[in-house]
Amino acid sequence: MIKVTLKDGSIREVEKGISVIELAKQISEGLARVATAALVNGEVKDLRFTLEQDASVDILTFESSLDGKKAYWHTTSHIMAQAVKRLFPETKLAIGPAIDEGFYYDFDVEKPFTDEDKEKIEEEMKKIIKEDLPIEKFTLPRDEAIDFMKKQNEPYKVELIEDLPDGEEISFYKQGEFTDLCAGPHLMSTGKIKVAKILTSSSAYWRGNEKNKMLQRVYAISFPKASQLEEHLQMLEEAKQRDHRKIGKELDLFMTHQLVGSGLPMYLPKGATIRRLLERYIQDKEIKMGYSHVYTPSLANVELYKTSGHWDHYREDMFPVMKMENEEMVLRPMNCPHHMLIYKSKMHSYRDLPIRIGELAHDFRYEASGNVCGLERVRQMCQNDAHLFVRPDQIKEEFKKVVELILSVYKDFGFKDYTFRLSLRDKNDKEKYFDDDEMWNTAENELRTILTEANLNFYEAEGEAAFYGPKLDVQIKTALGHDVTISTCQLDFLLPRRFELTYIGEDGKEHIPVVIHRAILGTFDRFLSFLIEETKGAFPLWLAPVQVKVLPITDAHLEYANKVKEELEEAGIRVEVDSRNEKIGYKIREAQLQKVPYMAVVGAKEMEQNLVGVRSREDGDIGAVSLQEFISKLKEEVEK
Repeated sequence: MIKVTLKDGSIREVEKGISVIELAKQISEGLARVATAALVNGEVKDLRFTLEQDASVDILTFESSLDGKKAYWHTTSHIMAQAVKRLFPETKLAIGPAIDEGFYYDFDVEKPFTDEDKEKIEEEMKKIIKEDLPIEKFTLPRDEAIDFMKKQNEPYKVELIEDLPDGEEISFYKQGEFTDLCAGPHLMSTGKIKVAKILTSSSAYWRGNEKNKMLQRVYAISFPKASQLEEHLQMLEEAKQRDHRKIGKELDLFMTHQLVGSGLPMYLPKGATIRRLLERYIQDKEIKMGYSHVYTPSLANVELYKTSGHWDHYREDMFPVMKMENEEMVLRPMNCPHHMLIYKSKMHSYRDLPIRIGELAHDFRYEASGNVCGLERVRQMCQNDAHLFVRPDQIKEEFKKVVELILSVYKDFGFKDYTFRLSLRDKNDKEKYFDDDEMWNTAENELRTILTEANLNFYEAEGEAAFYGPKLDVQIKTALGHDVTISTCQLDFLLPRRFELTYIGEDGKEHIPVVIHRAILGTFDRFLSFLIEETKGAFPLWLAPVQVKVLPITDAHLEYANKVKEELEEAGIRVEVDSRNEKIGYKIREAQLQKVPYMAVVGAKEMEQNLVGVRSREDGDIGAVSLQEFISKLKEEVEK
C-alpha cells in the first residue's frame, strides 16, 4: 500500500500501481467522469499514470485549472488530426499542441483548407467523438519509433523523434485507426469531448523557421458544454470589436507600412497626442517623487552587454551586431546598463542614496515577423523605465514607494482588477538564470518579506524572474479576460557587482548598492494598445486626442465656430472644427464614430447669445450653455 495526499490535505491509502483514473473513481464516480489529468507531486500526468510510491495528487478537470483544460484540448487536437487524415489521407502531420485558449494543429497539405473543407472536418470530428474510441498509450524504443513513423509516411514525426535526447521516453497515443506521436496527457476516450469548433487557419513555418516549409495551422477550441462554446464565440466577436489594430485604424491613431517594416508602427497626430499625454503624465509624477530623467543612446557597444550579462542571457532577442571601424555596435534591448554607467560616472556617498534615474527610452527587440502585433508586440518600443540605486537599508522603503506609485497610477486610470505576482527563478535552469544560489536566496527572501509586510496579496510564480533577480509583476485583467503584465519592479544584487558600482558608507568604506529596476506603464506602445482595447477608443476626456468637436450648422456660422475654437484652445482644450458643407446630423454621427467626448453645435441662436449647444458622447444632448460655463465644465472633468 502507498499513501496519497489529496488536494484538500486528506490522506488515502491505496494499492501500489493504481492509475490516476482508478484513484479518481475511488474518490467519486462523478470526479472520474470529468477528470482530464492530474498533478502528481506538482507535475502534470496522464490519467493512465500509475502511482508506485507515496505522492501528493490533485485530480484536474476542465473547470479546475488551465492544465486540466489543456489535456481536454490536446485530446481534441488529435481528434481533429484524425478527421483530417480520414478526409485528406495524403496530409502530413506536424504538431498539434494545446495552447492557453484552445489548440492548433499544423498540417502539410497540397492546398489550404477551404471553408467547405473545414465544415467537413468539423462533421468528421463529431463522428469520431460519437464513436467514443478508447485512447490507448504505448511506448517504443527510438529505432522502432522511427520505423513506425516512416511506415506511416510522417516525415515531421520522424524528425521530432530523431531530435529527442537519448533516454527520452517515446510515447504514442492510439484511437481507432489513428496513432500520433505524443507525450500526452489525454482523456480516456474520444467521447469525453462534447463540442468542438474550428476557428481560424493561417500559415506557419515548420518549427517557426522561415527557411522551412510553410504549413497550414488550423486553430480550434472545445468545451464540455455547448453553452460554453457560445460564450466563447461571443467573446471572440467582442475581441474583434475591441482589437486595437482595428480601432487604431478607424480613429487615425497609428499605421504600419511594409516599406518601414514589420513591428515598426508610426504614430499619427492623434495617436502621438495620446502618447505625449501619457509621457508627460508619468514624468510629472516621477519628478515629484525625486526622479532625475536622462536621455541615453539607443545604440551601444557589444561589450556593454557582455559586462551586464545580457549578451549571454538575451542575445537571441537582440538585433544583429553592426561592425563599425574598431567597434561592434548593437541596438539596445534595455536601458539598465546605460544607467549603471551614469551612476558610476561619479563618486557617491551613502548620503546621496537613493538615486532615482528615469528615462523614456527607445529599445529594440528582435521579434519574429509572425509575433509582431500592432502596438502590443513591436520591434521598437518606448519604455517608462527607471533604476533606483539604494543602500540595503533603503530597499524596503523604496520598494514600497514604487508600489504606491503603481497604485496611484492604477487609481488614475480606473484599473481595479489586478493581482500581484512574485516572479522567482527556476532553480534548475542554470542557463536562463545567473548561477549564484546565495544571491538569489537573499533577493527572493528580501522581496517576499517586503511584500508580506506591505500586506500585499500576492502569489508566487517560478521561472518568471529576470535573469539577474526576482521581481514583482502586476497582472491585470483586460476587458477580454486576458492576464497581462503592465507594471514590474525588480530587485537586483547582480548588475551592481558586474559594473563594480560602489558608494562610500558611513564607515568610510566602499559598499555595493542594490538596484531596483521598475517600469510603471511598461512600454507606452503596449500600454496604449491595452487602453484602446479597454476603452474601445472612447478615451476619458483628459486623454482624448480631440476633446471637443465644434459643429457649425451652416457656413454662416463658421466664423463663430472658429471663435469658439480659439477660446477653447486658449483654455488648453484640444479642439477641431468640422467645416465641411454637410448636414448637422451627419457631422454629429461622424463625431460619435470618432469617439469625441464632446460636441459643440453652433447655429444662429448660439452665435447671437454666445452659447454652445453641448452634446456628450456618453449622455447625448445636454443643451445650450454659455461658452465660459462649458469651458469650466471641461476643466473640472479633466481635473477629476
